[in-house]
Amino acid sequence: MNLDQIFRSAQEAFLFYKNVTGKEKGTFLRKIADGLESVKADLIPLAARESNLPEGRITGELGRTVGQIRLFANLVEEGSWVEATIDHADPSRSPIPKPDIRRFLTPLGPVVVFGASNFPLAFSTAGGDTISALAAGCPVVYKAHPAHPDTSLLVGKVIQRAIQDSAFPEGIFTHVVGGIAEGQALVQHPFAKAVAFTGSHRGGMALFELASRRPEPIPVYAEMGSVNPIFTFEKKLEKDITGYAKSFIASLTLGVGQFCTNPGLIFVPRSQEAAFSAAIKAELEEIAAAPMLHEGIASAYYDALQYLQSRHELEWVKVAAAKDLIKGHPALAKIKATDWLSDNKFQEEVFGSFALMVVYESESDLMEVAQKLHGQLTITIWAELSELTDKLYLINLLEEKCGRMLYKGVPTGVEVGYAMQHGGPYPSTTDSRSTSVGVHAIKRFVRPIAFQDMPEILLPDALRDDNPLQIWRMVDGKWGK
Repeated sequence: MNLDQIFRSAQEAFLFYKNVTGKEKGTFLRKIADGLESVKADLIPLAARESNLPEGRITGELGRTVGQIRLFANLVEEGSWVEATIDHADPSRSPIPKPDIRRFLTPLGPVVVFGASNFPLAFSTAGGDTISALAAGCPVVYKAHPAHPDTSLLVGKVIQRAIQDSAFPEGIFTHVVGGIAEGQALVQHPFAKAVAFTGSHRGGMALFELASRRPEPIPVYAEMGSVNPIFTFEKKLEKDITGYAKSFIASLTLGVGQFCTNPGLIFVPRSQEAAFSAAIKAELEEIAAAPMLHEGIASAYYDALQYLQSRHELEWVKVAAAKDLIKGHPALAKIKATDWLSDNKFQEEVFGSFALMVVYESESDLMEVAQKLHGQLTITIWAELSELTDKLYLINLLEEKCGRMLYKGVPTGVEVGYAMQHGGPYPSTTDSRSTSVGVHAIKRFVRPIAFQDMPEILLPDALRDDNPLQIWRMVDGKWGK
């Protein structure tokens, strides 16, 4: 891997690509989506084989991936996402004349994207990080995940073919392979302007610290994991305790628990502990072990369970079977809220189908829990509305701890759309202001620039008086076209 050559090619491509119109970028993105669909007969079984995921799951993930690409194509073709803002001059203003100032969002430059292991399509080569960077106008240097190398290579070829068909510079997308050292070198290259990562807390923080020590520090948008707590209340559980147990276990064990939105923590009132534990145990007995993504993840899962089994504070509702080379067996333990509060180790994510049930005695327990809780991607509330009307302070406190709050349902399943927020306070991500899913993911890879008293001919189209792009803009404090 000639790193310098790769980044020089990406930088040269950036000087071209940053000026490509939204219409042209949209057409390019659609070619990627169409290309992925054209190779699905090969792609789906290949991804399933490399990831140990069933073909049905991969088929759904492919649909999500191409849908996401087309969503970004729609966004850049419409164009208003650049947040064009114009304040016209007022030379007669006293005591100081007002200058003409115009502002919009412009791409950062080459972006390093690290592929994820648990989503070989949607969070990998043509996943949300790559596509949102390309939509922003940034070339991508993509580091393939070693868990699905051939899948990554095939998708990379689809992107490169779309580049060729668009007559764009090949440096707009580069597919690279390698280990930890190669990944570190990508982050440290001076032409890299941002990093996107989905994976472990250890890996994300290593990249974050590496990027912060550069002569020119750059942002690292790392999604690093979450236990996605569910807060349950008495009256809600009483209505259908079996149904809620089914919903919880289905979400917990989806994909052998290998989702970043897997609900690994559930808070249950003492009054419902026995009935809910029995219902959960019955559901867990029906769940068969299934292959995890790879042996490394399976080994880490069982190592975490082994540690937890050494803790006297835990009572096991379902103990996982003996350590399996690759298969993940579900497990669940429960703990008193007072014991949970005593040790932050009980907040750490176990990547797999394990959950911890925390039994609380009172509202004061819940308030202590909410204050102690680490940052999360999601928090879910199962309660009757009447149970929450006197607990608004608790709800407000929980809002500070997550990126997405659900009133019903389960956190697994992240809708790709205009309003989605998939990111939360540390340690779930390195920047709670960002999202890795939905159209706002594009804002990770742009920066604002303002032009003061600039001649019209030198302005970008988005900021010209005649608005040739016909996008929504704020002009002198009012929205319009």
